[in-house]
Amino acid sequence: MAYAFRIAALLGTAALAIAAPNPPLWAAGGGGGGGGGSMPSDSAPQYDPAVEYRSGIAALQEQRWKDAERAFGRVLEAAPKDASTNLLMALAKLGRGDAKGARGFLEKAVKYDPDLIAAHIKLGVTYAKLGDPAKAQLQLDWLQARTAACAGTCADAAAIEQGLTEVQAAMAAGKQARIERPDLTTFASSADGDQAYIAAVSLINEHRYEPAITALKAAQLAFGPHPDVLTYLGFANRKLGRFDLAEGYYRAALAIAPNHLGALEYYGEMMLERGDLAGARRMLTRLDAICTFGCAQADELRGWIVRGPAQG
Repeated sequence: MAYAFRIAALLGTAALAIAAPNPPLWAAGGGGGGGGGSMPSDSAPQYDPAVEYRSGIAALQEQRWKDAERAFGRVLEAAPKDASTNLLMALAKLGRGDAKGARGFLEKAVKYDPDLIAAHIKLGVTYAKLGDPAKAQLQLDWLQARTAACAGTCADAAAIEQGLTEVQAAMAAGKQARIERPDLTTFASSADGDQAYIAAVSLINEHRYEPAITALKAAQLAFGPHPDVLTYLGFANRKLGRFDLAEGYYRAALAIAPNHLGALEYYGEMMLERGDLAGARRMLTRLDAICTFGCAQADELRGWIVRGPAQG
């Protein structure tokens, strides 16, 4: 199945207005970085990871644990470093009582997104159930530090407090700990994900990159590793000077959708800014091959290469 490059294909007609990113963003040329190295595989997956992600969530809600595992396994084949998918795979395994199997996925989830609160909570509980109180304590310490920093003012304050209680109860129970069924509403709403995406695009056009990243991560929870969301995450992090992180997002987008015009353009600009002219030219060659009759993304990157990144 060819991967849909625009989020409207996933969300339906309600998202058609945001299918093409706003001109100020796509014409901006970016201001971050890229990197050299080999390109992601040109072979797109034979299924749509975003569709599989939503299918996995539906299976979780219906407690069809093995179906959920199959769906999330397919997503992870295309996007192994997607923190939300690793968390959801762990939840599927916990649902059928496989705490050992869940542990590795939870560890990956907090590695790939250190701010994913739900993953820290479930990891603390899982460590306690597996008889590892020292590691459970580390997760409890993380939650307590987050609570102190939040001081009751964060949007996630209630979730953190509830998580603290859950991990403390699990540590007290040890191997007899009961793993509570998670609240999946955070992941389940396409409408909320749609609104988060719209908000993120607006914030990026206002050059408010940090809150845009927060909004994009909310969209990512709803839709999984969608290439448009990954590309915007790369763009926003690039604008904040987080070039290595930005490159990871661009490469993740291209691993799923090798012909994604925006990711190719921004990745090329990023390469140019980091002194990789040959890499930028490779991205332009790819764009020219895709855009038989020309496209704005190829023209923009060509202009960057001609003028240089300082005048891009």
